[in-house]
Formats: sequence, structure tokens, C-alpha cells
Amino acid sequence: MKLYIISGLGADGKVLEKLTFNPEIEIVHIPWLIPHLNEEFSDYVARMSESIDDSEEFYLMGYSFGGILVQEIHKLKPAKKIVILGSIRCDAEKSKLIKAGEKTNAIKYIPERLFGNSSSVLYMFLKKIFDSKNSNLLEYFRVKDPYYLKWSMDKVAKWKFEKLPDVIQILADKDIVFPIKNSQPDFVIKNATHLFPLTKAKQVSEILKTIFV
Repeated sequence: MKLYIISGLGADGKVLEKLTFNPEIEIVHIPWLIPHLNEEFSDYVARMSESIDDSEEFYLMGYSFGGILVQEIHKLKPAKKIVILGSIRCDAEKSKLIKAGEKTNAIKYIPERLFGNSSSVLYMFLKKIFDSKNSNLLEYFRVKDPYYLKWSMDKVAKWKFEKLPDVIQILADKDIVFPIKNSQPDFVIKNATHLFPLTKAKQVSEILKTIFV
């Protein structure tokens, strides 16, 4: 059985590299595509789904923004099972900060050049909300195209979605990107931040092995 995985915003598979799965599972990482100019989110989701072979059963898993993407893909190409790590199942679960970004359309007014600068306010902000104690944080954020980053953050802020009953949600209790208080996750990773797939990989892997069999 193939498990298609999409990582977090700006991140590649490295942030999930410590996760382990049952040996029968074939892991396929779907890399982030750069959005076309003014591309609609639905069109982007369709492009991201093109590498998925739905002629046979498969699993889906997404981390953070990738969790949002796999749920959208699930509507186009239904998976046998779908898991989201450090992500939300509907727009009602957004944090106050994300909701404020949606209401004010604040991302529109941030210069695009700031999104591609690793020393910018944006990256200092990412370090604070993801895991301020992890000195190697930026190693995991390798997709640094400024248009992609700004476009993606805007899509997260404006995302509208009804909760799907078959989505399995795993959250960390100290995640401030997607606070646990706004959700009712199926599994809770204790004493962990948004980077829990990396920092609590053994515990997360044990859970995933009971799901993807």
C-alpha cells in the first residue's frame, strides 16, 4: 500500500525523516509545487494530486499546511485512510492569530521580498511559533520561493472547510500554530510543540503503525 505524504509549509520530507512505518507501506513524498501567478487554491490542489495513482487503494498523510492539502486532495481522490499531523480539520479550528489574518487580509500588505529572506521578521516569527529552542529549525524549511510562501500563508488564512468524519488528527499539547484547545484530536502528543513529528518521532511512529497497516 502506498502512503502519499505532504510536509509542512516550506518544508520538505526532512522534517518527517525520523518517522518510521510498517515495512509493507511504500512511502511517497509529494514535493511542494510553486503556485502559478494568482492560481486558485482548487487548481493548485488538483496539480498537487496529479502524482497520486488512484487506480489502487492508497493512504494520505499531511503535516501542518500539508494536512490541509491532503484533506482537499481526499475530496478529489479519496484515500483509504487519511491522517493529519499538527493540522486542523476545518476552518473553525483556526487560531485567533490566523483568524485575525483572514479578517484583516494582513498578508496582502507584507512585501513579497520579506518572504524569501531567511533573516527576515517572517523567519524569526516562524522560529518563535514552531520551536524557539530548536537551533536547526530553518534546516527543515527548504522551499523558500517568496511567492509560494506568501501565497500559501494567504491560503491558510482564508481556508474554508467542513470537517470530514474519517480524518484522523494528531496534535501536540503545546502547539501554538494550531492550538489543541480549538480541536478534539484523536491522539495527543504530550509536552510537544508544532515540530512534534521530529521531536517525538518514536511516539508518533507507534501511533502511525496502528493506523497504516
